[in-house]
Amino acid sequence: VQLQASGGGLVQAGGSLTLSCAASGFVFSSYAMGWFRHAPGKEREFVAAINWVSVNKYYADAVKGRFIISRDDVKNTVYLQMNNLKPEDTAVYYCAADPRLSVVRATPNYWGQGTEVTVSS
Repeated sequence: VQLQASGGGLVQAGGSLTLSCAASGFVFSSYAMGWFRHAPGKEREFVAAINWVSVNKYYADAVKGRFIISRDDVKNTVYLQMNNLKPEDTAVYYCAADPRLSVVRATPNYWGQGTEVTVSS
């Protein structure tokens, strides 16, 4: 299983970024996918998750209404569109995969490397 996240960068508060996570080595369409983030001095936290048919999507309260998770099962890629970014969104963002949606929201079995997002005030 390989998960390659990209799209991070420096953005001003109020701006937008879209993260991508390209997956390989497993049947992507059969896996739930998630995003987590880890900010300096804080514990890693769940951000968003999507099930294998894009019917169910879940978001942390801190990002609800601002972030959108989506997936493209042809490109084997999951996205995280981040709008109205705030300085508190600054973190390293990780994508994750697991066959079970309930698990991908908590302790997924597969992790990608992170992509760093910095939001300046």
